[in-house]
Amino acid sequence: MSAGHERISAAIRAANRRAGPALVAFMTAGYPSRAHFREHLRSIASAAEVVEIGVPFTDPMADGVTIQRASRVALEQGVSLRWILAELGALHLDVPLILMSYLNPLLAVGLDWLARAAADAGVAGFIVPDLPLDESQELSEALAPHELALIQMVTPVTPAVRLARLCAASQGFVYAVTMTGTTGRSVDVPQRVLDYLARVRAQSPVPVCAGFGIRSPAQVARLAGHVDGVIVGSALVEVLERHADPAAWLATLRAPAR
Repeated sequence: MSAGHERISAAIRAANRRAGPALVAFMTAGYPSRAHFREHLRSIASAAEVVEIGVPFTDPMADGVTIQRASRVALEQGVSLRWILAELGALHLDVPLILMSYLNPLLAVGLDWLARAAADAGVAGFIVPDLPLDESQELSEALAPHELALIQMVTPVTPAVRLARLCAASQGFVYAVTMTGTTGRSVDVPQRVLDYLARVRAQSPVPVCAGFGIRSPAQVARLAGHVDGVIVGSALVEVLERHADPAAWLATLRAPAR
């Protein structure tokens, strides 16, 4: 099997060539029901190129109320990082899987154990929103022997010099946050956002995916040609809350791009 960062990049690029922006679909592990985690993950994986799995945390500072609520409910059901990795190891999914986790749960299990267990479970990479690039060496060194990606995040207010550093360091893709603040709010995708995304793409050797506030076919259509993929989070969590079909909903986002 190819390296995790290569699998992520290849899946995004292939989808973007074929059908417009790739879908990177986020779910909180064990929400709304721990018992239905495998069912929900399989459904989402059937409709997305990459699946981002949120590790529940008590203080998800970058997330809006939807994902905060999802984290709380999942934690109340006993969802943990060790449980998530055991579940993923039993599924053997073909799509690249990314764990989105704040730093504390990763440190709690130990970074060397984490890297081995994640690789064994089929995880391709990590997003750690509260880990600055300047403090990421220890985690990077733990992931490197297992060829797992560490994805970096940039924002519209990231200074040019730091933007270049983050793009150069990111593996799999660059997570281009579309706005300042937390997840969940809808984004209109004005021209200034497209200009910012163009700057990110000009710096990045890996695919660029836009995230935060992506929830409609019109937004995906607006972003087509400006990014390689879109990250859909809070809106998909709300679909699961409504007990609707996540794969069918994700399919509706693709129509404009085609």
